[in-house]
Amino acid sequence: MVFQNEFQCSCGKLHKAMLDDVIIGKGVIKQLPQIVARYHAKKVFVFADPNTDRAAGNRVAEILRESGIAYTKYVFASAELEPDEKAVGSIMMHYDASCDLIVGVGSGVLNDIGKILAKISGNPYVIVGTAPSMDGYASASSSMARDGLKISLSTKSANVIIGDVEILKTAPVKMMVSGLGDMLAKYVSICEWRISNLLNGEYYCPTIANTVKAALKKCVENASGLLVRDEVAVEAVFEGLVLSGIAMNYAGISRPASGAEHYISHVWDMRGLEFGTPVDFHGIQCAIGTLYAAKIYEQIKKITPNREKALAYVQAFDLDAYNKDLKDFLGVAADSMIELEKKEKKYDKQAHAKRLEIILANWEEILKIIDEEIPSVAFLEKLMDEINAPKTAADIGIDESLVPMSFVTSKDIRDKYVLPRLVWDLGIMDELKF
Repeated sequence: MVFQNEFQCSCGKLHKAMLDDVIIGKGVIKQLPQIVARYHAKKVFVFADPNTDRAAGNRVAEILRESGIAYTKYVFASAELEPDEKAVGSIMMHYDASCDLIVGVGSGVLNDIGKILAKISGNPYVIVGTAPSMDGYASASSSMARDGLKISLSTKSANVIIGDVEILKTAPVKMMVSGLGDMLAKYVSICEWRISNLLNGEYYCPTIANTVKAALKKCVENASGLLVRDEVAVEAVFEGLVLSGIAMNYAGISRPASGAEHYISHVWDMRGLEFGTPVDFHGIQCAIGTLYAAKIYEQIKKITPNREKALAYVQAFDLDAYNKDLKDFLGVAADSMIELEKKEKKYDKQAHAKRLEIILANWEEILKIIDEEIPSVAFLEKLMDEINAPKTAADIGIDESLVPMSFVTSKDIRDKYVLPRLVWDLGIMDELKF
């Protein structure tokens, strides 16, 4: 994989990748000593969990030892890590301050924790990927649970990402499917980015969007190979996930890689933290969220927006009653979302009326964007069947009756114009079929 660390784009921005190198291929873990030398490191702090230690952590330690490189190694007690204060506190208490380079071995939660440790310590950070399971490898943020609320913490990206295909292909197939699910989410995120650009004038870069779309296309074309651990398919997904993180760095926002489908997943995560309800891999949940979003987009394409209907719907909207429902549905996590709305004021009736006029004036262009970016429900269902991916909330143990409220509340997680906000603006929230 070749990427530009920084470049001046036709969109007018100087895009920066915020990482030094991405090394993907067979046997590339052997380059670790050269990477250590590149940063003039004297001692390496290696961390993993029991599973990733078996997958690659022991190999990392062996390579360092054979090269005469000093290191300290910490393995979390459990492979079932929650991305929360306890996990961060644990690694901080075991961190060897005499180390001047950090090497994380894993994906998802481990990588998010590693980025926090790297930011706090100020040391370079290398992540040795063990699964093509999520798109956070290259991002400069960590998806964490803080005080019960799923948030995106500003941290730092890895300096170097190592994706050894011989290691990645040994990951559980479900984790590979999760990675593809995280890539499928890009259909929705790019569509929402374009719609927000059209309606709100939000910054949008077609160069970044096209890079993500090309990576997504490659993943989809090779999707079936994941079930047999085909190296081309595994590499395509890992590369796509890394490129998605880089795209977020380039844009300076999460728009290229996440939207409503991610927020639906976050809602399920927050309910899991609050009520102990089922939670699955992030990418699996994002794929299901993507399919639900595609179903909503198909319904939107069939309607004719009605000004009076939308205004009446919003006029009747009771924010206090909604906040109570939000609190009942999400528990403590709702508090931060309610506070966000006090600053954001997306439910302000005058602001809605202005947005509605812009929506009505640009309706044909909105439909065109949806047509260009969102694949059919039939296409997504066929693809998900090919890789044995769950397609509904019920498939992962979540009560199907909770899906409508999961969709409704997903619009309150971030200050971002996403699909459920468009649906609310149109006054059709109560008419949706999932």
